Amino acid sequence: MEIFRKAAIVRLRSHNEKFLIADEDQESVYQDRRGTTKNTRWTVEIVPGSNVIRLQSCYGKYLTATNIHFLLCATGKKVLQTLPGKLDSSAEWEPISDNGIHVRFKSRYGQYLRANKGVPPWRNSITHDIPSRTVTQDWIMWSVDVLQIRVTKYDDAESTHTSSTFSRIESDDSITVSLPLKSEGRLIYYGIGDDGGNINKEIGEKSMVFHGSELTELKKKLEEETEMEDVMICCRNPLNEKLCPLQLHLPPNNATMHIIVLPSSFGNKTYIS
Repeated sequence: MEIFRKAAIVRLRSHNEKFLIADEDQESVYQDRRGTTKNTRWTVEIVPGSNVIRLQSCYGKYLTATNIHFLLCATGKKVLQTLPGKLDSSAEWEPISDNGIHVRFKSRYGQYLRANKGVPPWRNSITHDIPSRTVTQDWIMWSVDVLQIRVTKYDDAESTHTSSTFSRIESDDSITVSLPLKSEGRLIYYGIGDDGGNINKEIGEKSMVFHGSELTELKKKLEEETEMEDVMICCRNPLNEKLCPLQLHLPPNNATMHIIVLPSSFGNKTYIS
């Protein structure tokens, strides 16, 4: 639950290494390997005075456990995007983590959010169910990627920049802003640079929590996030505004980073020192 108190927007990855997707029909949900679309982004709402959350899709609808059978005579029931006139417990999920790595999401029916696999119609489907066989125990396990951090007006100087970046996110003053980065990873803000070395305004600046320690690991992670190949990672020199490629090590102590990602073919540009 702790990670959700610090997260504003998350992405959920199943045991299949696929992401929970809000379908464009604004009703269905499914799983897919494409992790960079807006449909993978779920806004976290914490239900006051409880250990449950709501997950809101990019269409403003809530991940909902229904009482509708996915298939006749099957135990799994449908999970949908809904926007009820009055929110009830069907849109509430209790995050449970036994190992600190994977999370199970328990519905009000006592069942768990499940990523199915197999032949159609099971393939890529999402239900809520209780695993009845050992082979399906992992199907209710999810990894959580934090895409945006929850911020408050009580932030310090460093996170004032963060607050302006995510000003559209409403915050609860009782929620802690700072992440224990030493144990949970490094907060990285990144943008894709254009031909002039500036962050692409249409895409904007994004964020992620990076759990590695090597530059090569970060490069691989950014290539996955941006769907670019052979990227160059740069920081901006505050003195001359030129971009400086990172070549050796990441800053110590999991310090927060602001970087610009460029194709390596841009290496001879005049704005790169």
